[in-house]
Amino acid sequence: MTARLSTGGRIDRRRTLNFNFNGRAYQGLEGDTLASALLANGVSMVARSWKYHRPRGILSAGVEEPNALVQLFDGARTVPNARMTEVALVEGLSARSIHAKPSIEFDTGAVNGWFSRLIPAGFYYKTFMASQAAWHFFEKHIRAASGLGHSPTEHDPDRYDKRYAHCDVLVVGAGIAGLTAALTAARAGARVVLCDEQAEAGGWLLSSDEQVDGQSAAQWVAQALAELAALPDVTVLPRTTAFGYQDHDLVTLVERRGDHLPAERAPVFRERLWRVRAKRVVIATGAHERPLVFGNNDLPGIMLAGAVSTYIRRYAVLPGRNAVVFTNNDAGYDAALALKAAGASVQVVDARAQPSGSLSQRAKAQGISVLAGHVITEARGGQRVSGVLVQAIDGQDRLSGSVRDIACDLVALSGGVSPVVHLQCQAGSKAVWNDAQAAFLPGAPAQSEISAGACAGQLTLKASADDGAAAGAQALKALGLSAGAAAAPAVAAQDAGSIRALWLVPHAKPVSRAPKQFVDLQNDVAASDIHLAVREGFESIEHVKRYTAMGFGTEQGKTGNINGMGIVAQALGKSIPQVGTTTFRPNYTPVTFGAVAGLELGDAFDPIRTTAMHEWHVKQGALFEDVGQWKRPWYYPKPGEDLHAAVARETLAVRNGVGTLDGSTLGKIDIQGPDASVLLNWIYSNAWSKLEIGKCRYGLMLDENGMVFDDGVTVRLAENHYLMHTTSGGAARVLAWMERWLQTEWPHLKVFLTSATDHWSTSIVAGPKSRAVLQKICSDVDFDDAAFPFMSYREGTVAGFKARIMRISFSGERCYEVNVAANDGLKVWEAIHAAGAEFNITPYGTETMHVLRAEKGYIIIGQDTDGSVTPMDLGMGGLVTKTKDCLGKRSLTREDTARTDRKQLVGLLPDDPAFVLTEGAQILNEAPTGPTAPMVGHVTSSYMSPTLKRSIAMALVKGGLTRMGEKVYVSMQGGRTATATIASPVFFDPKAERQNA
Repeated sequence: MTARLSTGGRIDRRRTLNFNFNGRAYQGLEGDTLASALLANGVSMVARSWKYHRPRGILSAGVEEPNALVQLFDGARTVPNARMTEVALVEGLSARSIHAKPSIEFDTGAVNGWFSRLIPAGFYYKTFMASQAAWHFFEKHIRAASGLGHSPTEHDPDRYDKRYAHCDVLVVGAGIAGLTAALTAARAGARVVLCDEQAEAGGWLLSSDEQVDGQSAAQWVAQALAELAALPDVTVLPRTTAFGYQDHDLVTLVERRGDHLPAERAPVFRERLWRVRAKRVVIATGAHERPLVFGNNDLPGIMLAGAVSTYIRRYAVLPGRNAVVFTNNDAGYDAALALKAAGASVQVVDARAQPSGSLSQRAKAQGISVLAGHVITEARGGQRVSGVLVQAIDGQDRLSGSVRDIACDLVALSGGVSPVVHLQCQAGSKAVWNDAQAAFLPGAPAQSEISAGACAGQLTLKASADDGAAAGAQALKALGLSAGAAAAPAVAAQDAGSIRALWLVPHAKPVSRAPKQFVDLQNDVAASDIHLAVREGFESIEHVKRYTAMGFGTEQGKTGNINGMGIVAQALGKSIPQVGTTTFRPNYTPVTFGAVAGLELGDAFDPIRTTAMHEWHVKQGALFEDVGQWKRPWYYPKPGEDLHAAVARETLAVRNGVGTLDGSTLGKIDIQGPDASVLLNWIYSNAWSKLEIGKCRYGLMLDENGMVFDDGVTVRLAENHYLMHTTSGGAARVLAWMERWLQTEWPHLKVFLTSATDHWSTSIVAGPKSRAVLQKICSDVDFDDAAFPFMSYREGTVAGFKARIMRISFSGERCYEVNVAANDGLKVWEAIHAAGAEFNITPYGTETMHVLRAEKGYIIIGQDTDGSVTPMDLGMGGLVTKTKDCLGKRSLTREDTARTDRKQLVGLLPDDPAFVLTEGAQILNEAPTGPTAPMVGHVTSSYMSPTLKRSIAMALVKGGLTRMGEKVYVSMQGGRTATATIASPVFFDPKAERQNA
């Protein structure tokens, strides 16, 4: 059966589109949504409900749709939980219902409805939560029986991007209020961005039969858009939802750019996330119509009155031919007028005893039958509504008189409107209840937002148009611009009439025994569930929401929450303002993960940074590990070598000959200014004022709690010039940390910080033969120990390139760090290897570096420390100078940091020298005898030492510095326990003689 009208609508009758729903082929027209196309094909039942698997149809025509959710397409581009009302029809569209097996016509889950009285709100908690075993058994079945759509499991082939924008005025919503505000601002020369979530601008104007400026509403929209397009600095974004309003007038938008287009016309980016910073934000988001709550109000064929008008006038679809309009306000009569004009039979049931307003008067003048002072108490039907039971209602919400049984195939509901105040509340405003309109309206603005139109409580087109012009003028005034002549279009005045607040239609049976009266259609929350929650003691609306699931899911309470609040208020004997409203959190509507991620996926999630020598490492067969954003050589395996063999070879090469490490990734921060030494004294725990030019010094940085934050060597290059080294992964963090202190606490210090990590390539040459190698390619530097002592630096020429050479060691061996301009790094690296060929020079990676430093007891920040370790815990209390203050020093005097039983850094020698302890393993004083045991520490670093020919480890152990020689037990995953002896963490060369060897 076709329900397509022969004339009217905004669809293109020349373009027929083929689509598939639940395995059946259908046809629609260009301009249809999936919802309008199915209605045009006479399809009324499109889904099953979440909990009880009841038949459900299309309720709305917009973003507020709670029922008609589908899975679109298959494979990588599948979309779960798409709202039919927002899915643009395209050729080849494939959709299926998400919540019915084996089909929506015959759904085995419908058995839940038979036992609905046994599974009210909260039954999960009461039935299964008391028994974890029962919950684990039933959980998977409950989730399988409820649940929504399925996320794609394949890689998303589409691309998403992000854009940042600034404007004078951002207008959210392109109905008559939003268009008028945008025109007012743009005509005055303001930079304007106008966005609307629908495919076309116009909002209700596209469904209205009113005249605007002497022409049809749709014609006026086209004229307004043409004018905006001709004005400079105006951006119009259709299919764009403002889903969040953050601090400082930052509004986040998501633009759906490609889903409405065939594959051959798809843009490069499927969606775009906008971050718009506006000087003024005009919110003209309109209002959502509310349904009315009565028995079986969820049957297919029961729709919102505004949606009925939209399907008739915008999509040329007649949802039913024998209709009943049930309303408590004048807006419902618009659907009655639209239905009558389309040739349908119409009966109005109005809860008001004396209907008032322009639309009700028009309906009466056209001979539409009105039952005033009556309500629908119950709907009849199976897979579609077939009739309604109607009864009179008095002023105290009491039923009277006989029950009328009216046959129908469509029920249009209008229970009033709820202004869309999500963005205002996210901005910090508090919604204010208005009794006259039975709705929450925006409160005082918290930021630079201005509410206009229906979202501000204006219920007629004229009032909304005037309000939009006023909002535009107000924004211009705040910007110091003149609005000029009024921009409001001419619209005939109308009387919106009154509303009768009716949160729950009474029934002859008690709420708990009456047919289900649904408040939240998406989550199957009925009035009986809300009454149960109140009886259970839940009075806060937020608690009721969580107990019943009201307002959860993709719909977020757009159609049901106000009715729910009204029912709670009645049950508690309070007013709705006393009950309050739930929290309007972002996102207003669901946002795809793709839009949030943008292009920051895979390798682009974090920039990959490589050194100038990277390709050389690749050619040498290096395997890499990620350190921060850097790709660092992990080890260089030769044929037949595994990690352990390669590391052993590299380690012994450094100890016995010479090795090279690419140290370019080490953080480098250039510090200049007359107060540079003052800053370093504050940042480091040891003293820096007397460091000589040309000397280097190792230092620890502490956070405000006195815990080790980072470490490194800083070189004094000139009187007011230092070069600080940090850990590879900590460079950005340390720079930001110092900048924070300079800008917030020490703005008087004359210091400039510059990140120099990328400016320099660093070749570390370590081992007894390192000096001999460098002497071959550097003739202008005296490498004699007296002239070039440990912890100093010299400038010279290495392989013909200007270089800074620093004598620093992280291996314990004689070592030189050769720093040259980044672009020269590869040539110098190759020259070093050529010069060292006669000494069997060996490149080594980060794993060997870790072994070398562990043999010497050198720490790695973040591995041997965890944010709870002080210098004293590390046995490095000597680096905290007593003669000066520094960041974190005061915290070191706290009682807690002075405890003798704190975890302290020690060495561990496993009793089995061939066994390598597991890093992270827990340390016990006694052998474990059960599943749990008191822990006194953990292993931080653990390696097989090729130099010592045995395993070694470092650990944090309670009171460890006073426990040298004691035995401990190390408990590892899998139940294995090893014994070890606490020792000094310096396993090799304790007198530091090899750095001068």
